[in-house]
Amino acid sequence: MPKRSDLNSVLIIGAGPIVIGQACEFDYSGTQAAKALKEEGVRVILVNSNPATIMTDPDFAHRTYVEPLTADVLEKIIARERPDAVLPTVGGQTALNLAVELAQRGVLEKYGVRMIGANLNAIKMAEDRSLFKRAMIEIGLNVPRSGFARTPGEAAEALEHVGLPCIIRPSYTLGGMGGGVALTREDFFGDAEKGTLGKAAWGMAQSPVHEVMIEQSLLGWKEYELEVMRDHKDNVVIVCSIENLDPMGVHTGDSITVAPAQTLTDKEYQMRRDAALKIIRKIGVDTGGSNIQFAVNPANGELQIIEMNPRVSRSSALASKATGFPIARIAAKLSIGYTLDEIPNDITKKTPASFEPTIDYCVTKIPRFDFEKFPQADRSLTSQMKSVGEAMAIGRTFKESFQKALRSLESGSDGLDETDVPEDAIAEKLRTPQPDRIWNVGQAFRFGWSVEKIRSLTLIDPWFLENIRQIVDEEKVVAKRGLPQDREGMLRVKQMGFSDRRLARICGVSEAAAREKRLSLGVRPVFKRIDTCAAEFEALTPYMYSTYEQECEAEPTRKKKIMILGGGPNRIG
Repeated sequence: MPKRSDLNSVLIIGAGPIVIGQACEFDYSGTQAAKALKEEGVRVILVNSNPATIMTDPDFAHRTYVEPLTADVLEKIIARERPDAVLPTVGGQTALNLAVELAQRGVLEKYGVRMIGANLNAIKMAEDRSLFKRAMIEIGLNVPRSGFARTPGEAAEALEHVGLPCIIRPSYTLGGMGGGVALTREDFFGDAEKGTLGKAAWGMAQSPVHEVMIEQSLLGWKEYELEVMRDHKDNVVIVCSIENLDPMGVHTGDSITVAPAQTLTDKEYQMRRDAALKIIRKIGVDTGGSNIQFAVNPANGELQIIEMNPRVSRSSALASKATGFPIARIAAKLSIGYTLDEIPNDITKKTPASFEPTIDYCVTKIPRFDFEKFPQADRSLTSQMKSVGEAMAIGRTFKESFQKALRSLESGSDGLDETDVPEDAIAEKLRTPQPDRIWNVGQAFRFGWSVEKIRSLTLIDPWFLENIRQIVDEEKVVAKRGLPQDREGMLRVKQMGFSDRRLARICGVSEAAAREKRLSLGVRPVFKRIDTCAAEFEALTPYMYSTYEQECEAEPTRKKKIMILGGGPNRIG
């Protein structure tokens, strides 16, 4: 199919200032979309109130407006520029909410502006939790028991139906804003005498439509995500599966996540895949990407659908980097009429976008928190997002990428470091999700605790706990015997993600001595290519990660080179 001939100019709505739940991911996606549309000869009009973004660089759009992101301002820009369409799916929740407001005000109809990427009905059905629940039931999928409320009276009725504990999820909000877990009636309703506002009332205040869903608690269930793309010919691909290491109850933006999912059988994965295809078709996302979240009861495998984002999301940026599949770029091309089989893969130059990515490595994302700057803040992690950034690492195994990601947080950690929590206090540290819990899991293994005991406190899947236990066991061997004296031993600890500095600290030697020993044994990192196809086709665009194996795929040229160092994970300041 040729691209649509009726779309000569497109308005892209940015995400605005960086806030918790909406950071650089949407600058990345907006930039990708603007570049993709310009490639196709489409005139790009960009609106964003954040000047410290790549997308507002003059090279990325034909006309850039650094203006407040309000419906009134956007109406004036539409009246002046007369775009043929608006693309709201690459600017996060901000852009989506503004597009809905413009449509409901009649602004888009007044100026003949189409909404591309996702239509109004699809956005409403995915974002309005009552409509979404009804849609899931219609296609035979399970959703948690829930009720909806716009008033305190309706909230009380919903609570009677759902029971405690319960999850409060406001409609049309970002990063779980206004959401939370109510364990008691006082949590839910508040206390007038103490002057505390209940979580139900707070959630209604945060929702633009003053609606909350009061949902059955699935605390402790396993959480998975699928990144899905669809074109207007109903071709659908699954870009990536993502598994949350932390169980339900912790916002996915605050959870350690792993791609691809590690604890699913092939049959279980295919069930989620089939469900995702049903969902994206039922909701009606005609073109572009969506993120679908599932909960699974670890006791019996029961599957529940949590939510769907009918847009490029935070997880889309992770999935793009994890697979080499540029979700936002392809979503933009799909929105102007192309089909998945017509869009070439930028990495292989041979396979189309309809060729699902294959991952022969493991990617771990760990959130970055800045509670040190706010010592009075509540450090417990709930369904409302609190992290300000994240680090991603790639390795051939979970253990390698996990320890690399811990080091990448730039928090002073060399990997799975020791903590100073005494054994009699560690149970409480494990029971309550907090930013440092994963290090305390390692510390519990150092105290000799079993996988089963730690699992009962954290509800983390035993597969992940077993991998962490193996890291601690190897650490004990190194501490007892000293640095490995043969190549096989050194290669084993490096493949488990131990850095030279971490090995030096365990053995009580200098980092230089540990590095010298490694080099003397001929153990050096190699670079592998992320090629979307597990080396089935040649990768023409080098996108690489380091690991400890035999073959190096870097193939450096003889040209002069400049290395550019990035700034690491987002943090306050």
